[in-house]
Amino acid sequence: MHGSGTILASDRLVRRATRGRHGVLDIAGLPSLELTVVGRKTGLPRTTSLLYVPNDDSILLIGSNWGSTQHPSWSANLRSAATAVVHVGGRRFPVTVTQITGVERKRSWDTAVEFWPGYEMEHDLSGGRTFRVFELHPVHPTPPHMAAIRGTTPPPTRSPYTRPALAAAAVTVAALWWRSRRE
Repeated sequence: MHGSGTILASDRLVRRATRGRHGVLDIAGLPSLELTVVGRKTGLPRTTSLLYVPNDDSILLIGSNWGSTQHPSWSANLRSAATAVVHVGGRRFPVTVTQITGVERKRSWDTAVEFWPGYEMEHDLSGGRTFRVFELHPVHPTPPHMAAIRGTTPPPTRSPYTRPALAAAAVTVAALWWRSRRE
């Protein structure tokens, strides 16, 4: 998808400024997380930021890769892993990984598209590639983890003029500047 590199670079900047608590998608009102999974070839931890779909007490991840014809590398790593680590809502916790297939995949896909209709557009852009769908379950489903997944963590009581707010403003200004350059 056009502009994905700019979004990913902005996301890294925002995550660095907020110590991983927020990403660009969070600023746009969409839930995002950082997924860390061991690389299937290197054995080294690999971290990537992703949009996720809250699904009861689990997380759905869709391997859309911005509508590319190729599967995302994180999805190949996740297929080879039984566990991963998720960083969402300021909380980091281990999860079990299941790739969803068959009839359950169709249900999960419908849930994901209802949550984020952009997946349909990305599917069209990919030439009809079947996106990999994963379900992640917290190893220890404690109330703070479940609140982070559902996006119901209480709002901070600090001033709105914190580093995350300033980073969000900087990203917004950069995005507006980028759009104005293209018009």
